[in-house]
Amino acid sequence: MGIERREFLKRLGVAGGAILQPSSLTGLVACNVHSPTDVAPRAALYGELAPSADCPELEIPPGFRCVRLSTGGAPSAVRSGLVVPNAFDGMGAFPLANGNLRLIRNHELVDAAVRARPIGTPAYDGRGAGGTSSLEVRIGGSGANRTVELVDEYVSLAGTRVNCAGGATPWGSWLSCEEDTMGPGQGFERAHGYVFEVPMEATGPTLPIPLRAMGRFKHEAVAVDPSTGIVYQTEDAWYVRGLANAPGAGLYRYIPNRRQHLAEGGRLQILAVEGQPDYVTASGQTPGTVLQARWIDIDEPDPAAAEADPSAVFREGRAKGAAAFARLEGAFYADGGVYVVSTNGGEARAGQVFHYRPTSDEAGELTLVFESPSSSVLDGPDNICLRPGGGLLLCEDAGGDQYVRGLDRDGNVIDVVRAPDRFLRQPGEFAGACFSPDGQVMFFNAQGSLDSSGSIPSATYALWGPWEDGPL
Repeated sequence: MGIERREFLKRLGVAGGAILQPSSLTGLVACNVHSPTDVAPRAALYGELAPSADCPELEIPPGFRCVRLSTGGAPSAVRSGLVVPNAFDGMGAFPLANGNLRLIRNHELVDAAVRARPIGTPAYDGRGAGGTSSLEVRIGGSGANRTVELVDEYVSLAGTRVNCAGGATPWGSWLSCEEDTMGPGQGFERAHGYVFEVPMEATGPTLPIPLRAMGRFKHEAVAVDPSTGIVYQTEDAWYVRGLANAPGAGLYRYIPNRRQHLAEGGRLQILAVEGQPDYVTASGQTPGTVLQARWIDIDEPDPAAAEADPSAVFREGRAKGAAAFARLEGAFYADGGVYVVSTNGGEARAGQVFHYRPTSDEAGELTLVFESPSSSVLDGPDNICLRPGGGLLLCEDAGGDQYVRGLDRDGNVIDVVRAPDRFLRQPGEFAGACFSPDGQVMFFNAQGSLDSSGSIPSATYALWGPWEDGPL
C-alpha cells in the first residue's frame, strides 16, 4: 500500500463517517489524492493473506474458509450429463423459498460463429456459445461449523454471446447483458448486443427473448431503481480522444412502458450534462463537483448499423450532446441513485466512481465521487457489490496479481482474496462478487478461458469467516 493509498484511506475514514454502510459512499469525495508515491506496506486488518487449505490457488485471510462450488469446462459434480460451460463472469444471488440460494451466473464465451455451439436449448442463436447457468446452493451451520455446498446447477439461458455482467432485479430475475453486437454479417444466425431476462425460478433454459428496446450496444451492467423500475445500463466501450473507433461509452436508462415487464417496450435514453454538450468525463474532472444532468431520447435503440459499428447507438446520443465515459462497467443502486464505475477513466486511467441521483423525471445530478490517482490506490475497478450491513467489495480488472478488495467505513482497503501472478493462468480475472442475504457468505467467480476450447478452467467460489472481527 503506497503513501497515497494510506492518505486516501485516512481521508476516507474521517471525511465521510460510516460511508460504507449499505447505500452510502458519499465520503469517497473527500478521499481523492493526487500525488502518488509508493513506499508503505498495506495494513492487513483481517491478517495477512495465506493460501486457502481447500483452494491453494487463492490466498485468503486467516480464520476464513474458501471452497470451490463449480468448475467450468468440466463435468458437473451434481448434475449428470452436464459439462459446465466456461468463462464465468457476472453473477447474482437470490433467496429461495426452501431456504437455499439461487445463483445466476453469466458465461462470457466469445467463440466465433464457425465453431460456436449453444450450451443448451432452446437457443437464441444456434451459433451463439454464451448464456447463463443457475446454481442452487445450501448453507448450513454457523461460525466455524458453517458449510456451503452445491445442490444443483444447470443452463438457464442459451444461444447468446459474450454475456459479461448484468444485474439482479427487485422482482426476482437476472438481466444478462451481451457485450458484443455481431450478427449474420459475421456468420451468426441472429443479431446480438441485447439484454435477456432470466427468472430466478427457471429450472432449465428459459425462452430467450432479446429486449430490443433496451438497446443494441456493448452492454455491461445494469442497476434497477426499486422505487420506479427504471433500469440504468452501462456500456463497456473505450474513449480515446480523437480516435473515431473509440468514441466512448454512454450511461443509459430504460423506462419500461409497464414496470417489471421489460419486454413490453419502453424508452431508451442517454445521459447528457446540462449546458455542456459532448461532455467528456474521462479527464479533467474534479471530485465532488455536481454536474446537472438531463436525459436524451434515443430514437433508434436497435439500429441495423450496430452490427458493423458497436457504437451506433452511442453515436446517435453523442450527436445530440450526450456525455462520453471511458469504459463504464460495474453498477449498483444506492443513496437514491446509481453508482457506476469507469474502469479506465481518470488522469491515471486507473478508474473512477460516479453517482447519478435523479432530481425529477427528466433530470438529475452526476457527481464524480472518486478518481484513482494511480494503480497503487485502485487499479481498474470492475464488478462491485455491498456486503449487507458491512463494506464495499470490488473486483479489480488489472494486470499482475488479481484481487477482491474491501473498503470499510474507517477508510481501510482490505485485501480479501488474492490470486498471485504465478497462479494467474489458473483462476484468471475475478468477477461476479455477491453475498448471501445475511452477508455471511461471499460468492465470486474466476473467469478462466473465454473460448470454449480454452484450457483455463473457470471457478465459482464461496468465502466465509469472521467478518464481524474486522471492518467489513
